[in-house]
Amino acid sequence: MRVDLFDFDLPQELIAQRPVSPRDSARLLDVAPDGLHDRTVRDLPALLQPGDLLVFNDTKVIPARLIGTRTSGGKVEALLIRAQTPDRWLAFAKPGKKLKIGDVLTFDGLGGKVAAKYEDGSIDIAFDRGGPALLAAIETAGAVPLPPYIRGGTADARDRADYQTLFAKRDGSVAAPTAGLHFTPELMARLADAGIATAGVTLHVGAGTFQPVRALDTDQHKMHSEWGEVPQATVEAIARAKRVVSIGTTAMRLLESVARDGAMRAWTGETDIFITPGYQFRAIDLLLTNFHLPRSTLFMLVSAFAGLDRMKEAYAHAVAERYRFYSYGDCCLLRR
Repeated sequence: MRVDLFDFDLPQELIAQRPVSPRDSARLLDVAPDGLHDRTVRDLPALLQPGDLLVFNDTKVIPARLIGTRTSGGKVEALLIRAQTPDRWLAFAKPGKKLKIGDVLTFDGLGGKVAAKYEDGSIDIAFDRGGPALLAAIETAGAVPLPPYIRGGTADARDRADYQTLFAKRDGSVAAPTAGLHFTPELMARLADAGIATAGVTLHVGAGTFQPVRALDTDQHKMHSEWGEVPQATVEAIARAKRVVSIGTTAMRLLESVARDGAMRAWTGETDIFITPGYQFRAIDLLLTNFHLPRSTLFMLVSAFAGLDRMKEAYAHAVAERYRFYSYGDCCLLRR
């Protein structure tokens, strides 16, 4: 499909720069069969049914933006994308063109070297340590990898907590599964009281999910792969569920990656699924997701799920009503 079909006017001032507090006071646009309804996230228990299952992504964002020096003494900035091995990460770097294989990089006591360069401008960094020791060093040396639409990508101390969900427990993401940011312990208790179950999956979100689509046609866009896991307990919970409600597009992409190959099952591996209109959904009945940017793969995904015309109508309403967009913004509830 033509990428320009997924374009719309988004005033820059509607891209949220901070989350609301408390988190569950964010606005929720209920895209229902009988029309569009302005609600808040706190209304969610009343919008769901006993027996529904909420599936969350339990990935944890690491401070993946590293700033340091290279062999020449010049400044280098690296955005880690995903782990290749325990001591080696794929990354986007600035200035990428000036870097050479073998160049030594130093980030606040964490050392590494350029091990490979790729045509898309990414590099492999081989660090001087691996596993938990590397993650601990990244925690010290790194900054929260905010997208550039939020304060130019410059994070501060508040973002360490703001850009992490209630469910975060498995290190590995370089971007938050942002629909999960709206949940609080109080909301979770009310959902449980309403007979709504929960389950978890893990998808370590890479920067590729949020990269702009520069191609003219969706067939020409290549997604980066991301590592995910669906545990057996979640498979069993899905089998018991009345309806499956994906909390965010990352959980949806993982479950649909498994379901497109047959019945839902426990699974571990890499996925580069790219969902556009015409895709046949097999795993998800409802989707809670934030508002996404024009021409993005995520707006394409929600258009595939709820219909392009319906989503353009919903987004036009959201813009007119001054909803807040993107990672720290408001959300919408969509039916398949």
